[in-house]
Amino acid sequence: MTGQGSAGNVIAALASFFIPGLGQLIQGRLLKAVIMFCLAIGLWFVLLGWIIHLWSIVDAAIWKPQE
Repeated sequence: MTGQGSAGNVIAALASFFIPGLGQLIQGRLLKAVIMFCLAIGLWFVLLGWIIHLWSIVDAAIWKPQE
């Protein structure tokens, strides 16, 4: 994946749309993926999980790897 706006980021964002954190996992960011997933699951119980879910999608879409 080359960076923001790349096809890889679009795929990662789509993956995060279905499962929060999956896009980060595809990008190789294991810790961030686990955090996103756990926060989303935990907050869905108080009906705020959608915030983390959206954050996960946007984060996967705009991520740029360090050069």
